Amino acid sequence: MNPEFPPSEVELRVAHRMRRTVVIEDPDPMPYETVMHEAALRISVAGRSAMRAQLRRILEMSEAEHVTVRAVPFALDDFAGAGCTMVYLGGAVSRLDTVVRDAPHGTAFVDSEAQLEHFRKLFNRVRAESLSPERSRDLIYQLSEDL
Repeated sequence: MNPEFPPSEVELRVAHRMRRTVVIEDPDPMPYETVMHEAALRISVAGRSAMRAQLRRILEMSEAEHVTVRAVPFALDDFAGAGCTMVYLGGAVSRLDTVVRDAPHGTAFVDSEAQLEHFRKLFNRVRAESLSPERSRDLIYQLSEDL
C-alpha cells in the first residue's frame, strides 16, 4: 500500500482496478494483448506469496482464447523498448484509438493521429521483439517457481 494515499483513496483505486477485469472476464470479451517486461514481473509489492499469486493469475488468464500475454526478458540483447507503461486502446476505427501513458508528471492521454501512429509502431516493435506467448508463459511460470 502506498503510504501517501488515505485508505479511502486506496479503496477507490482497488475498486476501479477490479471493475477493469470486465475487459478480460466478460462473457463476450474483447481481444486483449499485453507485453510485459521481466522487470515488471519481478517487482515485489506485497511480498512473495502475493507476487506468486499474481504471476499464477497472469498464467491462468493467459490460457483464455482472447488473451495474449508476451514477455520481454532481461536476456534480450539490444532491446530498447517503451521505457514506461503504455496502454494502447484500439478498435475498428483507428482514428478513435487512444494511448494512456504513465509519466513522472502523471498520466497522459494521447489521441492525435501522428502520436497514435508513433505509439502503434512502438507497440508493434515491442511485440515483435518479445517472446512468443508460449515462451512467455514458460518465463512467468519459472519466475513464480523461483519465489
